[in-house]
Amino acid sequence: MTQKVIQNKRPSRLGMRASENIYQVIIGLLLALIASTMILPFLYVTIISFTDASVYVSGSFYLWPKKWSTEAYTLILRGQGFLNALKASCFITFVGTPINVCANAGLAYMLSKDDLVGGKVINRLVMFTMLFGAGMIPNFINIRNLGLINNWFANILPSACGAWTVMVMKSFFQELPKDLEEAAEVDGCGTLRMFFQIVLPLSLAMLATFTLFALVSYWNCYFSAIMYLTDTTKMPLQVYLQKIVLTTDISEVVDIQDDLRNIVPQEVMRMASLVVVVFPILCIYPFMQKYFAKGVMVGAVKG
Repeated sequence: MTQKVIQNKRPSRLGMRASENIYQVIIGLLLALIASTMILPFLYVTIISFTDASVYVSGSFYLWPKKWSTEAYTLILRGQGFLNALKASCFITFVGTPINVCANAGLAYMLSKDDLVGGKVINRLVMFTMLFGAGMIPNFINIRNLGLINNWFANILPSACGAWTVMVMKSFFQELPKDLEEAAEVDGCGTLRMFFQIVLPLSLAMLATFTLFALVSYWNCYFSAIMYLTDTTKMPLQVYLQKIVLTTDISEVVDIQDDLRNIVPQEVMRMASLVVVVFPILCIYPFMQKYFAKGVMVGAVKG
């Protein structure tokens, strides 16, 4: 009797495994389809940027360039306009990112202390900035009164500290073991030394996550550059790219000599410009991905 019961249960288990495998296959195919909608457009842009002008003009499309050419990249990378835009983006990104991380982490650590004098008031003021903003015109007047018009710091300082980032970092600092800080205080460790030598090394995953957020945000700086920068030589890469994409005569943006104007089609130049602007972020992300995976749940409710 017992053997019959066991035999009757085996098909149901096999059926459950089969249905689970089918479910996993369907989910995998769905995720692959969603991923393809993001990968294929960038792949298409990359292929066009490396395609020779003669192949592109013929109108034929290939998943792999039939004839390779780097003329578009040569024209873009040697142009003075691109070099000026690259210098501006590098300054805004690599100066603004440490300022952003240090300002957010410092304020968050300060607010994480229960014995902070006026901590509740400061916390409410930070939350107020998350819900209400002054607006575009007051921000412009403020930047002008500070003398930051046509200055790269006009793109750095307004976004150097964010309420949402501060709140998430604060919740992370509050979850750190209090015993470590108490032991450091007994050994005579001051607040700054405790912050830099104990708290920050324990927060590398969280700091790497928000460093990546700040890095991408400053690298993609566009609207604030249009508002606050008046000198075209100080415009970052995103503004430079916008001009290339929207202009009808790309030679007005890229330094192209008359004898080279007809060598590379304008559409190939546009695609190459897109790849050049996106490529640095694609190179940086793999090195920070492991920290990003650990810190993506920063501030989440722990069960």
